[in-house]
Amino acid sequence: MSSLTVVMYHYVRELAHSPYPRIKGRTVEAFEEQLEYIAKHYTFITIAQLLSSLSDPDSSLPSNAVVLTFDDGYLDHYTNVFPILESKGIQGFFFPVSASTTGGQVLDVNKIHFVLASMPDPDVLAAEVFELIDECRSNYALDSNDYYFRTHARESRLDTANVILLKRLLQTVLPEEVRARISDQLFRRHVSDDERSFAKGLYMNLDHLRHMRSKGMYVGSHSHSHRWMDSMSPDTQTSEIESSLLLQQALGCNPQQWGFAYPYGAHNDALLSLLSEAGCKFGLTTHVGIADLDDARAYSHLLIPRLDTNDLPIDREAVPNNFTAQVMETNERK
Repeated sequence: MSSLTVVMYHYVRELAHSPYPRIKGRTVEAFEEQLEYIAKHYTFITIAQLLSSLSDPDSSLPSNAVVLTFDDGYLDHYTNVFPILESKGIQGFFFPVSASTTGGQVLDVNKIHFVLASMPDPDVLAAEVFELIDECRSNYALDSNDYYFRTHARESRLDTANVILLKRLLQTVLPEEVRARISDQLFRRHVSDDERSFAKGLYMNLDHLRHMRSKGMYVGSHSHSHRWMDSMSPDTQTSEIESSLLLQQALGCNPQQWGFAYPYGAHNDALLSLLSEAGCKFGLTTHVGIADLDDARAYSHLLIPRLDTNDLPIDREAVPNNFTAQVMETNERK
């Protein structure tokens, strides 16, 4: 049986020496320590080995196979992660978002991250968000602020109740136009009024990605806009896929190796069908588990689970193959 552990990373930076030390991510030192642990207990594989295992029933992976994935296309991945992986001969799997890579846009999910990192008191921020919701109330059918608090303020293992409340409101609960408006206002007030310059310092560009590819790193797709794709119409899903493929083409990526990481882990049957029709070879979710690549169910190759970096080290015997129950909701991972 071919089982695979896929580890998911986002920010990897010198947090204490950065302008935003409260951003939730791995320090470079912690990343190197975790990499040392993984190297002792797992076997790194390449994209060629992964695709062979998915397509050839006679092809198996080495024991305790692992790949490392890096979502969102942060400049951290080029400056901090890539040199370490290259020095150790490890192929990293990188999944940038095309709008932020080529369009100078700061993704809404990142606006929320940096607003939270800029304001030490989430209670103050929550009050400000509720004021902005009140300003939108006359144009949208919104629930009461008390309802939002009672329903969505739930502490998790990684965040306080108010942080979870803010993430839920600004990532999924409020109407998309309201979410975007409030995130943009907060970002301009508390982080930067020069979005293009901020984006330049946050994300990799085409040259960074081309350089990493030339050194053996793998680059896949993470959508065009990093929105919730399970709430989109099939036409909009198609547009997101096609736009992300334009980035693949600009980088000279091999279309026979195209893989997709779902923003927030969100997907539905329509999206799986569209990805399959477009020739997607594998899809990465945020479901917590170890992948069983011999799973013969429909679209299993598009539903590969991952472990967050915070889930390692783990007792492999305690996590069954193809375990798909999520430890936390996907919008609480970001």
